[in-house]
Amino acid sequence: MAKKISAAEIKKLLKSGNVIIGTERTIKSLKLGKVQKVLVSSNCPARVESDLNHYSQLSGAELHKLDYPNDELSIICKKPFSISVLAFLKGASK
Repeated sequence: MAKKISAAEIKKLLKSGNVIIGTERTIKSLKLGKVQKVLVSSNCPARVESDLNHYSQLSGAELHKLDYPNDELSIICKKPFSISVLAFLKGASK
């Protein structure tokens, strides 16, 4: 969780590969070992963040805490709803 990820990098990642939006779908994919990278909004609930941290460590996925709150992340992703968790699947371009 050391490297800062900019809005431009998030947009590039969204265009380049398979993306999962949402906590439940991300945790399910983490359990199956399909996730390469997880992005978490700055105001994600602590319980959700600890679950994501646990499953990302088990599956070997990178977990990044963003500087953006969930409403700003939804604007970056051009979605009409708040987004707290984004996951990028393995095999997606970097």
